Amino acid sequence: MTTSVPPGALRVSTTEREPIVERLQQAFAEGRLDKEELDLRLHLAMTARTRADLDAVLADLAPVPAGPAAPAVPMPVGEPTAEQRVLAALAHVLGGTTLFLGPLVMLCTTARRSPYVRAHIVTALNFQLTLLILTVVTFGVGAIAYAVSWIVCGVAALLGLAGTPFRYPFTLRLVR
Repeated sequence: MTTSVPPGALRVSTTEREPIVERLQQAFAEGRLDKEELDLRLHLAMTARTRADLDAVLADLAPVPAGPAAPAVPMPVGEPTAEQRVLAALAHVLGGTTLFLGPLVMLCTTARRSPYVRAHIVTALNFQLTLLILTVVTFGVGAIAYAVSWIVCGVAALLGLAGTPFRYPFTLRLVR
């Protein structure tokens, strides 16, 4: 005998929770949620049992616009301001001079200003962490890559000033 279960009563899997968690993190980066509310909603999303429970977590947030695939680096609507461009360039320059510490501090302090700035900070941080892992895994031989990284960081800083998205090649995406 077959019984009909309403879609909202179906149990959810981890795979169905992941897009919800990403959307909550995006809303936090956009400034729509504060840290406490993000933590609460993440807890609710991870403990949700049904689709209705998951839907309730995003009920008051604007839906992600449907359309072509999202770009590799999320960009806000409109052109970034001069301050946002300078902060984006600063993230790359600090990454080149302070390794991962500069972008990490910026992520903790200025990432909520705009999605453009946060995207550049996260990109710089991921690049520096990838270089650090490479150096540790190769017992220091990977340090040669740091010489090349100065050039790549300079290019990334110039593109950040120009208001263009940038992704370092061969970089692990550890931070989103």
